[in-house]
Amino acid sequence: MSLLGRDLNSDSSSLDDGSKALLERSSTVTAENARPAEEANGLSRMQTLIHLLKCNIGTGLLGLPLAMKNAGLLVGPISLLGIGVLTVHCMVILLNCAHHLSQRLQKTFVNYGEAMMYSLETCPNAWLRTHSVWGRYTVSFLLITTQLGFCSVYFMFMADNLQQMVEEAHMTSNNCQPRKLLVLAPILDIRFYMLTILPFLILLVFIQNLRLLSIFSSLANITMLGSMALIFEYILQEIPDPSTLPLVASWETFLLFFGTAIFTFEGVGMVLPLKNQMRNPQQFPFVLYLGMSLVIILYICLGTLGYMKFGSSTQASITLNLPNCWLYQSVKLLYSISIFFTYALQFHVPADIILPFAISQVAESWTLFVDLSVRIALVCLTCVSAILIPRLDLVISFMGSVSSSALALIIPPLLEIITFYPEDMSCVTIAKDIMISILGLLGQDYPKRLERHHLPKVCCKV
Repeated sequence: MSLLGRDLNSDSSSLDDGSKALLERSSTVTAENARPAEEANGLSRMQTLIHLLKCNIGTGLLGLPLAMKNAGLLVGPISLLGIGVLTVHCMVILLNCAHHLSQRLQKTFVNYGEAMMYSLETCPNAWLRTHSVWGRYTVSFLLITTQLGFCSVYFMFMADNLQQMVEEAHMTSNNCQPRKLLVLAPILDIRFYMLTILPFLILLVFIQNLRLLSIFSSLANITMLGSMALIFEYILQEIPDPSTLPLVASWETFLLFFGTAIFTFEGVGMVLPLKNQMRNPQQFPFVLYLGMSLVIILYICLGTLGYMKFGSSTQASITLNLPNCWLYQSVKLLYSISIFFTYALQFHVPADIILPFAISQVAESWTLFVDLSVRIALVCLTCVSAILIPRLDLVISFMGSVSSSALALIIPPLLEIITFYPEDMSCVTIAKDIMISILGLLGQDYPKRLERHHLPKVCCKV
């Protein structure tokens, strides 16, 4: 039961994320009756592509010029391309493992947590087989932590940009000249702006159907495209000679680049849900390669050109380098609107993990009430966290670094080894997976992530 009529296949995928009791309750939903609903109501290739783009293009994009500065003009683009390719490869590994396990177990869909649990159930190690359910719990915890962390950062990003637009309005002009730094005391506390946004986000997360959310994803992509067009229009004007910029930065700052780059690829948690929601899931690999290719190209172009344009003056968020005129102030507005709609997509993952368990604990007559109450509580949790915890941007950055690198680079290669090892994996594949996981561990060493580019608190420019 849902507020806006979630399709049957969506219900089935949500039930897969619930407790075993709920799985038993939903056992009457068979592959035969789920597939017609999927074919009739599933996402098209274009809708899936829109979701995929929106899930991966978030607030981290604005900090890529500074990330390039931390890596160097030559090392930065090459490293970002490499991390992007590895991330996509790990997404494909996750898809292959889930497909293999679903065929082995004769299930229509296996989510991320279940894939880890079912693979551990068949591994050679007896201790791992006994504790296989903890693989599912671990992945679910990381997904919830990561996605709600994104949502908290989105709260702060939108509130901060709203505060800047309102309180800089009297200084904004039609003269688009380079900025000079000026520190301003805020008129209203940023928490006031967070509370202003809260009711609108609560209404947004009541939308549960990914097909309906694709409409808002389209709006988000349109506003994102508008903001990117304005940014590129400015940074492409009179780019200084880049020969003075260092090609290679220090190892210490490269670790900052590495953490930021991994955090920027935000969509790993949505890969399996999107495939499950497609009308023709076999077409998802094409959508994945196309969408992620566009994302990687955008990342490299914005990061490299932004660093070439602003050089040593590159700020933590590229919006801080833009002139303080009405034209470029609209970049903040457009990007904030895009992030507003992205909130619902990132919220979809933890909601589909938590809600089935919560609903399974009450009678059917209370299903809708519990569903809406949990959604409201989770949105309020992200808001309260942003309000109460000092420097939440750094806390969430650290959690996001740990969770994001684990979900994107560490767990998928290990999952491939566990899943296919009994079927005579080659030594080359095993070595490759181990090396990717070790590389992902480097992203854990990032307690000082420069995620503060989401939150230029009181430092404004005129």
